[in-house]
Amino acid sequence: MHDTREPIIHPGRPSADELPRGHRHPHEHGPVSLDIEGLSVSYSDGTRPLEDVTLHVDAGEKVAIIGANGAGKTSLLLTIVGVLAPESGRILIGDVPVDKEHILTVRRKVGLVFQNPDDQLFMPRVYDDVAFGPRNYGHTEAEVREKVEAALSELSVLHLAEKSSLKLSGGEKRICSIATVLVMNPRLLLFDEPTAFLDRAAKSRFMEILNRLGQTRLIATHDPDIAHAAADRAVILENGRITADGPVDTVLKAL
Repeated sequence: MHDTREPIIHPGRPSADELPRGHRHPHEHGPVSLDIEGLSVSYSDGTRPLEDVTLHVDAGEKVAIIGANGAGKTSLLLTIVGVLAPESGRILIGDVPVDKEHILTVRRKVGLVFQNPDDQLFMPRVYDDVAFGPRNYGHTEAEVREKVEAALSELSVLHLAEKSSLKLSGGEKRICSIATVLVMNPRLLLFDEPTAFLDRAAKSRFMEILNRLGQTRLIATHDPDIAHAAADRAVILENGRITADGPVDTVLKAL
């Protein structure tokens, strides 16, 4: 599949020119539902990574999107955060549509953790990576510090705040990349192949942390073991279409 989408950096984390300084938004808590109806996506070369996808996820639900490379998993996540525009269909985050008019609201509600943590860790210190979003939302440094320390503490990696990501292990990078998203208080978390690059011990530690989080969760993976450990429900995506959807044990037994 030829990927012709425009590059985007950090959906779910505002860029410096995306939001005016001093911006504030109502403080929201708790997981949020996701509704996808008749979603189809095309690239400029004619490739159709998603075809008539319909999916409802309840607030607080944990869903694994299972599929091989090229099945459309990443395209689905990128469309949910508004990076890719649908050819047809619609997406609602709670009652908020994913469109140009509501994109800032959407990205306050949704956090995307990339497959490669190096795509989310680019500052001199881990602290600055996690502070990137709150700073660009115009928070004071005192507020930023409070948010950063809370996010790192929740993930048990506050001791890494002053380190460079270049000196972190694969597992530490993965957890710190989650902190860069968690600091923005998302209500829906999206993970793209979250255990890629991790050894067995790091995967186990990551899963322990992941299962402590209370947000609605979609995890794109090709690994049935990760789906079983991280989700209550599984959706099979093949060639851009949903071919199975149900309790994770039932769906995995049918594979």
